[in-house]
Amino acid sequence: MSNALIRLEQVGVSFAGQAVLDSIDLAVEPGQIVTLIGPNGAGKTTLVRAVLGLLKPHTGKVWRKPRLRIGYMPQKLQVDATLPLSVLRFLRLVPGVDRAAALSALKEVGAEQVIDSPIQGISGGEMQRVLLARALLREPELLVLDEPVQGVDVAGQSELYSLITRLRDRHGCGVLMVSHDLHLVMSTTDQVVCLNRHVCCSGHPEQVSGDPAFVELFGSNAPSLAIYHHHHDHAHDLHGSVVTPAKGGHVHGDHCKHG
Repeated sequence: MSNALIRLEQVGVSFAGQAVLDSIDLAVEPGQIVTLIGPNGAGKTTLVRAVLGLLKPHTGKVWRKPRLRIGYMPQKLQVDATLPLSVLRFLRLVPGVDRAAALSALKEVGAEQVIDSPIQGISGGEMQRVLLARALLREPELLVLDEPVQGVDVAGQSELYSLITRLRDRHGCGVLMVSHDLHLVMSTTDQVVCLNRHVCCSGHPEQVSGDPAFVELFGSNAPSLAIYHHHHDHAHDLHGSVVTPAKGGHVHGDHCKHG
């Protein structure tokens, strides 16, 4: 038995009779960074909701370490422009947090200068750091980060990923991160899980993306998405469903391209 913080075993979720997740196995251990990648509609958000306990799987089970403390960083936060809310007041919505605790968390993520700023007036990069500080205020054993570099420029993205690694090193927490930017998280991720309703492949980033066929980002309207080779025996149709080759047949290229 591993010392996992959380473990998903054969988890399946369906909406209106349509499978969104199928037979998902996943575990995150202390000090481990696991990055979840996959195209839009792959079920990443649904999986995160299952991990957080916001959604009960229809099949399989989600096991959590008893009294597991989870810090969650959402993809983005919408705040009404007319709401008088400073960064400090936002962080103090976490029970038991005073100014000293809020300032300490902001310093840890390099955003102490915005403590008294209106939350609507800070930059995208500052907002992501504030959301990360809020997650840290729970003293988490597991950080769940949904697209943590959303709305941040490329230079800021690289720095945020480095910060996440430093926080992992400092706190020894596990990290489950959703990202489209595998080319940026390569150096900081311990394990990559490629999701397209089921787990297409998983392993060290070198295993998943070291193939010469790991190419470039694409998509004009959708967020950036890496294309990568998978060594498995099936493909997906346009709806993400698994296509099994005819008996004696062969899936062309023996890999799966998502897009």
